[in-house]
Amino acid sequence: MAEPTKWVIEDPTEKEIFWPSEELKKRAWVSDESIYAEADKDPVAFWAKLAREGLDWYREWDEPYKEELPYFKWAIGGKMNACYNCVDRHIETWRRNKAAIIGVPEPIGEPSKILTYYDLYREVNKFANALKSLGIKRGDRVSIYLPMIPEAQIAMLACARIGAPHSVIFSAFSAESLKDRIIDADSKVLVTCDGYYRRGSPVNLKNNAD
Repeated sequence: MAEPTKWVIEDPTEKEIFWPSEELKKRAWVSDESIYAEADKDPVAFWAKLAREGLDWYREWDEPYKEELPYFKWAIGGKMNACYNCVDRHIETWRRNKAAIIGVPEPIGEPSKILTYYDLYREVNKFANALKSLGIKRGDRVSIYLPMIPEAQIAMLACARIGAPHSVIFSAFSAESLKDRIIDADSKVLVTCDGYYRRGSPVNLKNNAD
């Protein structure tokens, strides 16, 4: 029997430090050592450069990074929308009709649900408007109690679109655990579904929510 692939190697002198194995290095997207050297030399400048080049900003930050233990703040004074960066900016490009989400359902054998970036844009806008119709506004918290289905991503992106912080609650949690997390987050809305399949068995999610 073949030995499992080792992805990380524990540092011989520091127990809490792990290094990538040679196998992981081969499969890494970043093979240029100069990128690592640049990041190691000035991490703040490196990540500021990537944020500037890779994201669309309504307003660039005044200060890229600030450390005030126990807090670490990035892009101080900057303004952007995560939903716009994940969805909107792609629909004016060649990605418009490319798959953004491929949902593989359970039970196995049912057709996959494929959403292009344009499909996703439409669904996210519908969901964002539904949240607003319930009175959700910027700063209001939303709890999401869904299995791993495309609607979970749609709900998260819709929250980001309107500036409503969301709390994702693991769908296997009990009604009591769900209640605790809703109270902790002070959520105004719970997003859930009737049920789903897990490992071949039906799970009635709405019973817990009720």
